[in-house]
Amino acid sequence: MEIAIETICDIGYAQASIGQIAKRAGVSKGVITYHFPSKDELMQNIVEDLYLKGASFMSKIATESTASNMLRRYIETNLEFILAHKQHVAAVAEIVMNVRDEEGKLIYHQPADNAIYVPLIEILQWGQEDGSFRPILPTSAQVLAMTIRSAIDLASQQLVANPDFNMKEYAKELIQLFEAATRKSPI
Repeated sequence: MEIAIETICDIGYAQASIGQIAKRAGVSKGVITYHFPSKDELMQNIVEDLYLKGASFMSKIATESTASNMLRRYIETNLEFILAHKQHVAAVAEIVMNVRDEEGKLIYHQPADNAIYVPLIEILQWGQEDGSFRPILPTSAQVLAMTIRSAIDLASQQLVANPDFNMKEYAKELIQLFEAATRKSPI
């Protein structure tokens, strides 16, 4: 899968055929199709592998005892994961934005699927309940969650496009920004 990930990063999803991947790996196409009968199955495995690694990596978020610490840890951990798995994240971004079903609809990127925002919304709700965050309406929680997630996802694009991108500074600024956005105003 590593050669497939490198190939996708180097030449893009559309050009990353089983033949190209096999050529770069120095093996026959049959070796690849023995393990992954189709390009779609190979791509699915690449996506699933990243998500499983991500779930394991993100488990440390649950150890936080306050909503504000959990929000900070959520941002830090996501950005650390992106930095540690830069190529894999970039390849999955290519796959997610390109793999389509028979009807031409994106398989992995469903705009109506808000599941990715649920953990952030829950952190924001918890922060309101424990009094550490300002009052946040449900619509505002959705907007904040989408904004946080978008800022995290943008970091992976920046990391690929700009080799000098400073992830530590980016993380620091994001944390300060969203701490300010959720901070309870003094009475």
